[in-house]
Amino acid sequence: MRLRTLPLAIASIGMGSFLAAADHGFNLTIFVLALLTTISLQILSNLANDYGDSIHGADSAHREGPARAVQSGQITQKQMKVAMGVSIVISLVLGLGLLWQSAISLKVFFIFLGLGLVAILAAIYYTNGARPYGYIGLGDLSVFLFFGWLGIIGTYYLMTGGYRADLLLPGAACGLFTVAVLNVNNIRDIESDLLAGKHSIPARLGRTRATLYHFSLLAVGFICAVWYTFLHYTSIKEWLFLLVLPLLFINARAVKTKLTAQSLDPYLKQMAISTLIFVLFFGLGIII
Repeated sequence: MRLRTLPLAIASIGMGSFLAAADHGFNLTIFVLALLTTISLQILSNLANDYGDSIHGADSAHREGPARAVQSGQITQKQMKVAMGVSIVISLVLGLGLLWQSAISLKVFFIFLGLGLVAILAAIYYTNGARPYGYIGLGDLSVFLFFGWLGIIGTYYLMTGGYRADLLLPGAACGLFTVAVLNVNNIRDIESDLLAGKHSIPARLGRTRATLYHFSLLAVGFICAVWYTFLHYTSIKEWLFLLVLPLLFINARAVKTKLTAQSLDPYLKQMAISTLIFVLFFGLGIII
């Protein structure tokens, strides 16, 4: 289930909830159901990724990251398929419960239901199918959309029934930081991914340019948060999220200087936790 990545699901729903709370629209029931739904979808994605990378050869003896369940033989392919099926059912039940509890029209209900089904398909086909989109470098876009704009603005809408264009800024910040987590993973696996025919963005760019890409993700994400704060500035407390800047510098430096997969791997978890801390500080700054 790759538990160290699950803070990203909490960050996504948390950002949308903080923004809703700032507009006096927070709903605890929707928060809990949205959080559980997103966590279940991320677990589905992680299970499907384990299965797909094993089938397509990305998880092989050449890979230097943590051992994967199917590739290492701890779980059979059949067992992983069952686990994926259970995760799909759980995600659907939680998602339907979330929409049922939300005060939305029938039209909006079906729009969100469609987005939920797309999220399930995106989780499965990231590394599965005849032409998995993660193998042609589209994983970053999917992560940005689902953990950024869709996750955050969707949560805000379900709580408040409204939408503002400026929500794209904190949505982009959260989405870009989440892509940075994926980028650490993909930089770590450049060599084994190329051997398996997996052309992630770092595999396409090479290590040097992938590092610059990583710096850009962190910088643009942070600028989006600063931009939103300038637009709504009322008090110095809204700059609380600046305290996360040293954590971003630590991550950026590690991506530049940690040249082995083993030494870089811990910074995947560090970036995931940094994203969650950013959301907590940003959120507290706008509601206290």
